[in-house]
Amino acid sequence: MSKVLIFGHQNPDTDAIGAAIAFTHLQKELGVDAEAVALDTPSEETQYALDHFGLAAPRVVEKIKGETTDVMLVDHNEFQQSVADIEELNILAVVDHHRIANFQTANPLYYRAEPVGCTSTIILKLYKENNVTVPKEIAGLMLSAIISDTLLFKSPTCTEEDVAAAKELARIAETDLDSYGLDMLKAGTNLSTKSEAELLDLDAKSFPLSGKTVRIAQVNTVDLAEVFARQQALTEAMEKENAANGYDLFILLVTNILDSDSELLVAGEPKAKVEAAFNVKLTNDRAFLGGVVSRKKQVVPQLTEAFEK
Repeated sequence: MSKVLIFGHQNPDTDAIGAAIAFTHLQKELGVDAEAVALDTPSEETQYALDHFGLAAPRVVEKIKGETTDVMLVDHNEFQQSVADIEELNILAVVDHHRIANFQTANPLYYRAEPVGCTSTIILKLYKENNVTVPKEIAGLMLSAIISDTLLFKSPTCTEEDVAAAKELARIAETDLDSYGLDMLKAGTNLSTKSEAELLDLDAKSFPLSGKTVRIAQVNTVDLAEVFARQQALTEAMEKENAANGYDLFILLVTNILDSDSELLVAGEPKAKVEAAFNVKLTNDRAFLGGVVSRKKQVVPQLTEAFEK
């Protein structure tokens, strides 16, 4: 077997990078020549976690075939969310907690998917199943991933398994879960220094829905008004992204991590599908979604159903 590169999705969040680092360490302990890489640089939230636990960010790659053909995927499976040359690579394993779509391989593989809030929760199980000890600093990064993906257990994607895993990892990392978690989440809400294009690219994924390409970006904040003060510029940037990349619809989900609510900003068509999905009326291309914080569980499934009607 050649060297194996392990990575998460495009526009990597804390789980995508944390899971890649944790799963790589596990694979090395099992005798695999593996390296964690990333498809982009870390967000401020992720960099906060890396710095706090003294870990280096993985190197960034755009294509992989030039250096190896063997890869393992974490925190994603859909090809449009993966590395550019994914269809030319040999996927050995996937560890994920998302829906399975637009995915196929020529060869058999190890596939572990569970409906939990965070990939790192699954990876903790894999450490235990293989009798491998989680190092303190990697436990801290895995803890950070669970906090991020579950918004400190406020997201509806959060399960009792995520809570138990986080508490166990916090003990290993010798970290106060609540105080560290809030500090880390706040580190990711510093949006004022970012351009509109950067905001839209912080955490964005594309989804093919009934022949349409829908781009859904999410940003976390502690002040919705601060973000929507830039609405005109954000809309222009979204329209530019649609034209440049062939997106039919661009949805920006702005989430208040303190109140656990979100507000949508929409550019493109069909906007009627957005209204149908959430039973709302868009006003000035916006709609408030009370209690909505999860793109995976509270946005994508609802849109998928609306587009299929």
